[in-house]
Amino acid sequence: MEKRFGGKKRIKLYLTFLSILLYIFTKISVNLYSGALFIERALSWSLYVSVIGILLLTALTTIAGGLTAVIYTDTLQTVIMLSGATVVAIKSFLEIGGWAGLQVKYRAAIPEVHYNGTECGFPRKDAFVMLRDPVDGDIPWPGFIFGQFPSSTWYWCADQIMVQRVLAAKNLSHAQGALIFAGYLKLLPVFLMVVPGMIARALFKDTIGCATEDTCMEFCNSKAGCTNLAYPELVLKLMPTGLRGIMIAVMLAALMSDLTSIFNSASTLFTMDVWPLIRKKAKTKRAVAGWQSICSCPDCHFHSLDSTYPATTRWSAFCLYSVDICLPCTSHCCCLLSCYYMYLGK
Repeated sequence: MEKRFGGKKRIKLYLTFLSILLYIFTKISVNLYSGALFIERALSWSLYVSVIGILLLTALTTIAGGLTAVIYTDTLQTVIMLSGATVVAIKSFLEIGGWAGLQVKYRAAIPEVHYNGTECGFPRKDAFVMLRDPVDGDIPWPGFIFGQFPSSTWYWCADQIMVQRVLAAKNLSHAQGALIFAGYLKLLPVFLMVVPGMIARALFKDTIGCATEDTCMEFCNSKAGCTNLAYPELVLKLMPTGLRGIMIAVMLAALMSDLTSIFNSASTLFTMDVWPLIRKKAKTKRAVAGWQSICSCPDCHFHSLDSTYPATTRWSAFCLYSVDICLPCTSHCCCLLSCYYMYLGK
């Protein structure tokens, strides 16, 4: 952005701070809360204990391994998530009686306790319509298309969380293939998450679909509703004991996959764009020597995606993105920190 539009780094810094703030208030907080709700429901842990546990586990993975650990763990966790979510979706469809049974039971899922004279808590008549009426729909189709499309394009094509994965690819062909494969995977959440959520609403109409503040407080301690517990309730009520544990691992894998990517992306943005403004006179040799003595990494060779230009000779944002960041170091932490301080030098 700085090279394209100029402006003495103002656009770059603006986007950096905007991205970090969005990570904190829209991604990290939501992921931690949803994960803590699931753990609280499944293991009866305190909400705050669950949040701290998720943070510590995720921070350990991110700090110790950096982007390399993020990519490897995401690859494994993707298989676990898809397998577990597929089992839940199949089990849910069998329980509800297939697609036809879902349409009938969802429309009839009216909670026993509701406000008289109102349709609060009643299933919407257009629940199975994706592009809804522009006047009466709760999500009008113009807003859905023209509002969601730009934000989705930004997130999936321009957000640092996604861009860092593309930059870590071995070559251009690998990057293009990964993007196409990810596009196909993106079609699955409708069937693995959205539809099972509707099934949970139909099966647990008095709890997940609670319509009064008292009933919602009794079930989930929230006056706004209990739809946040739709998927956890589906897992805990439909899955046998052994599969429940697997699904807990699936949920934690999904949360950690997001959080590790967010933490790594935020740290990269801060390192590349913010920290040089705070410490402008960082000396390369002193910084690298200090971390070499601590990590026992006397011979580190950095490589960017373009192997013809070593990252040690220039400021390279690709340094942190390379999968094979540092060889033959024994600690990825050493590699990332050394690469980090190498960037700070002149």
